[in-house]
Amino acid sequence: MLTVLFTAFSLLITIYFVLWSLMQLIMGPIAAVFIWRHQSRHTARARALVDRLAAPPRVSIIVPAFNEELTVVQTVRGLLALDYEAEEIVVINDGSTDRTLQLLREAFQLVPAPFALTDELQSKPIREVYRSIGEPTLIVVDKENGRGKSDAVNAGINAASGSLVLIMDADTVVAPDAISRGVLSFLEDPDTVAVGGNVAIVNGCRVEDGQITNVSLPASWLASFQVIEYMRSFLLLRLACASGNAVFLISGAFGLFRRDALIAIGGFDATSTAEDMDVTLRLQRHFRAQGKPIRIGFDPNPMVWTQAPEDLASLRSQRTRWRRGLLEVLWRQRGMFGNPRYGIIGLGALPYVAFFEGLGPVLEMAGYVVATVGVVLGILDWRYWGLMVVVMLVSGSAATLLAVIISDLATRQYTRSRTFWSVVLVILFEHFGYLQLKAFWGCVGTVQMITGKQGWGPMKRRAF
Repeated sequence: MLTVLFTAFSLLITIYFVLWSLMQLIMGPIAAVFIWRHQSRHTARARALVDRLAAPPRVSIIVPAFNEELTVVQTVRGLLALDYEAEEIVVINDGSTDRTLQLLREAFQLVPAPFALTDELQSKPIREVYRSIGEPTLIVVDKENGRGKSDAVNAGINAASGSLVLIMDADTVVAPDAISRGVLSFLEDPDTVAVGGNVAIVNGCRVEDGQITNVSLPASWLASFQVIEYMRSFLLLRLACASGNAVFLISGAFGLFRRDALIAIGGFDATSTAEDMDVTLRLQRHFRAQGKPIRIGFDPNPMVWTQAPEDLASLRSQRTRWRRGLLEVLWRQRGMFGNPRYGIIGLGALPYVAFFEGLGPVLEMAGYVVATVGVVLGILDWRYWGLMVVVMLVSGSAATLLAVIISDLATRQYTRSRTFWSVVLVILFEHFGYLQLKAFWGCVGTVQMITGKQGWGPMKRRAF
């Protein structure tokens, strides 16, 4: 009987990952068609027209910064060099205990200035507002720490004067045409309330004056694994969802929103661990529940480049927090599951995320443990264990390679250079330790969510 149970469970896990891989391969052509259609509409000429509008939409770039002394000055310099004229930059110093504010004051000649902030969204008290003598579009808001990004973002929305607000991180590099690309989506469809974008890894790239001047794989294997992981995440599932107007997550590294839409849902939730997914789903729920048309767009081009952790402690902290946030948001929005009122979000996207993303790490680790114990005890034939490993290796590598090729449809960064073979090696090697470690951290995050653990944990920053 025990042999039958072990064998059945091992086969069940193998079938689960075969289904996951099939879904990834199905998403591949959908993603490729989406990119082709997107590129045919969002041409350089179309983006140039956005910049030449008599009255382009004003965009307020909101940059929450907590202890970001290593990157914040370069980030702001990069924002000041963007090719979109109708913009303002609002940096929120969220009670930093390092030299973040001091460096900003020195680099941009900040002086205290009277400034009227709205109180439409709640946030911690504001200490001082600064303006730059040399850069009139730059505003720095110094506030008490709100114990999370959401509180700082809400303060930034209160200070913003634009009809559109770009939410980003202080350790990211924004592509020069990112705002023009994002705004074009709003001009195409008046029902658009938000636009997300592809996020790439800055580790290994050369950054000068806040702009990417050379793209390369990181020297660190840990960071290289994350480069591949980001491609798989952003360019299969998210593009497939975008093709059906079912975007469930706009990354916190780059999200362009209608300001009035954020105000309507009460801004970002300071109690949420995954504020980016939480705000995306609350927007979907708010508009769909009222029967109002809504579109949340996605641009497959790299809009921003963000830092990936290169030490295990920081990566563990990040992944367990992401896991807690995912489960927390899925539980909070459980009323949307299977509900036709929310369209394809409730009937397709969220059930998929719950089944494959929610159960994935737990089933994966259970499969490793049960299959290995079964073989060691002689309950299982070693061929079952080998079959499971081969299926995961082949199917996972195929899905990831497909994501890399689709990525190059938009960027042409890897398939036309010698770096491509390095990417292939990274795809193969991630199955021997990294994916298992990530699954283990997913299980740790699950336990943390159940036990009510809060907080961000340690995150080591590096200069660009």
